[in-house]
Parts: sequence; structure tokens; C-alpha cells
Amino acid sequence: MSFKKDLILLLKPYYSINILLSLSYILCKKVPFLCGILFPGSYPQCELDTRESEILFFLIIVVMMKTKKSGSVTMINYLTSSFIYNKVANMILWFYADVRMGIIFSVICIFFAMVFPEPTYSGPDKVVYFRTAAGLEEQLERDRRVTWLVVFYAAWNPACVTFAPTFAELSAEYGLENLKFGKIDVGRYPDAAKKYNVNDSSMSRQLPTLILFKDGKEVTRRPGFDNKGKVIKFFFSGDNVKASFDLNNLYNECKSNPLKKKKPLTERTEMTETVNNHVKSE
Repeated sequence: MSFKKDLILLLKPYYSINILLSLSYILCKKVPFLCGILFPGSYPQCELDTRESEILFFLIIVVMMKTKKSGSVTMINYLTSSFIYNKVANMILWFYADVRMGIIFSVICIFFAMVFPEPTYSGPDKVVYFRTAAGLEEQLERDRRVTWLVVFYAAWNPACVTFAPTFAELSAEYGLENLKFGKIDVGRYPDAAKKYNVNDSSMSRQLPTLILFKDGKEVTRRPGFDNKGKVIKFFFSGDNVKASFDLNNLYNECKSNPLKKKKPLTERTEMTETVNNHVKSE
């Protein structure tokens, strides 16, 4: 089902255009007609020289390391995480071939980035956004019967961006009055990162961090730490989150114990007066 969804997403202009931009230099080098026009000095061989091969090899290594670090586990995640590095590498190759073509390629990338931005999740969600650590703390203390699953993220972090639609889908699927989903941007509110021990630096391996709160206290977090205090890598797929936080059982438990709404003060007062009047009449 996930693979089918990925194939449908690939039909959107953002992905097809970025795939073409990511492969632009190699395609122009390998297609004889384009090579003859753009690289007349190389035609008809049109082979990559040593420097071009080194740049492409370095690109492959960077993409593999970055996507692995970000926890990308689907085809779309890999593509999205690699687009920026692919386009930068192609830009270097075009400038290496001809400064004019490098400038043209840069302008094309900027144009398509403005006209066809990355598609964002537009489905239903039940996510509460917190603005400060105090706001989150207040919600946790307001009603300890409510279980909270909160993600600490940064808008500039690729792994957080990749995880956003997954978290939204989980909130729509499992959200209840006593099982709520929240988000707080530690990039904008670093006090939250400090309070809940989340490293928010550009080299952090803790973004995103997902914490489960029960009775107002933290009970589980991902990624966690080993005995030496090192971060244990965690892949933020929907299935991994469900398994790590036991969401199915947690959902059933919360659903079978719904919150009992307190009666408004005026209603309780009227009931008390009715009882007192009944006692007096006897």
C-alpha cells in the first residue's frame, strides 16, 4: 500500500522535475544529440572525465550517509532527502563545464523551487502545537488522565520534515480525548529542548525526538540512549512508532477508559439545592 502511494506521489510535478534536474548533467552527457549541442568539444565520445567522476562518486557517498542518518525508509523519503545534494552536485558539474551553463542551471532550479514547492501533507490530523515549554508543561499538569505523545522537531531538519506527515496520520488514526498528539518546534523555542534534554544543534542525532507522557511524566522516548549515553538510532516510520510506543494497545486502553466529564458548577449547584429542598419538605 505504501509503495502504491509512493508511485502516485511520483506523478506530481515536484518529484518528476527534481528527478530530471538531479540527472540533468549525466543525461546531457550520455544522450548524443544533447551532448553534441552542449558539449561540442567532447562529442562524439561524451565520456565523464576524472574530475566529473569524482564529483559524482562523492555525491553518492553523501546521499547515502545523509539519508541513512535522517532515517529515510521509503522511496519518497530517499528521493526527497537526496534532491538538494543531487542538485548541488549537478550545479558544480555545470559550472565546471561552463560558467554560463552553471548560471542557467541555478536559475532553473530556483524557478522550479518557487513554482513547484515540495508537496505537504493535506490530510486530517489531530495535532496540538505548543509554543513554549511552559505551555507543554501546563497541558501535562492540567489533566494527568490524558496521555500525550509529543514530537520535538526543528523546521529546518530534513528528518523532521520527512516525519511530519507520518505523525499527522498517526494522530488522525489514534487521537482520542485522553490520547493526544502534540508538537513543539525546538528551533524556535530552545527552552523546550533544554528542559526535555533534546539536542537541537545542526549536527544533532536527536531530531526529531518523540516522547510519551503518562500521568504528566515521561515514560518512553525515541531515539533513546544506551548505557554510555550515546543516542540509539531510530527510524521514524509509522510501523516503528506504533511498535515502540505500543500504540494499538495504548489506544484500546484509552478508548476503554474514556474521560468522565465533570458537570458544570451551575448544574451541580442546582442538584444540591434540589436535594436540600427535598430533605426540608420531609
